[in-house]
Amino acid sequence: MTAPCRRGFSIVELLLALTIVSVVLTSALVALDASFRTYKSTTDSASTHVVSRLRIHRITAMIRTGTEFGPFPADVLDPAMNPMESNFIEFLSREDASTGDREITRIEFREAQEGEEFGELWFQLFRFDDAGNQIGDTEEYLLLPNVEQGVFTLEYRVGPRLERATIALLIRPNDDLDAVSVEERVDTSPIRLVGSATPRRLE
Repeated sequence: MTAPCRRGFSIVELLLALTIVSVVLTSALVALDASFRTYKSTTDSASTHVVSRLRIHRITAMIRTGTEFGPFPADVLDPAMNPMESNFIEFLSREDASTGDREITRIEFREAQEGEEFGELWFQLFRFDDAGNQIGDTEEYLLLPNVEQGVFTLEYRVGPRLERATIALLIRPNDDLDAVSVEERVDTSPIRLVGSATPRRLE
């Protein structure tokens, strides 16, 4: 007595099964990638917003306690020059009455260099003696990377004395605030942050 013949899968059936499995796996990977990008975009925006806002609060606090601000317009009374827009602001942040030593703080937006997509916001500190000679090296460090635009609007009154300083930044979100390349960047809308401060002391 011969054993019954068992029919296996045909080539067409195998190909159809493989096609269905491929479609299901592809759909799952696409959904997973979309979910990751949404999560990345949300965390990038939230983290960048918090850190950038803290930076702006720190800068405005320094402006409130600073004196002798710059740059300033050639003619304070000319409405075409005042208020003025600049890519930096500098001011006297500390003065030693006993020695005459002075510290000048400069906050500057630097445009993107060749091969880079975004600019940066930098902090610089200069020290001078009573004769105007610089003491030591300039201290500087990066405040914020991935800055698309950085504008300081300075409004002066006669003196010239700074009446109000406004900082407007356009920042590309990034979770760890490292510089990001075009390939690494998740497409998210830039964050616009604005801070304003009025000096507390007369210059």
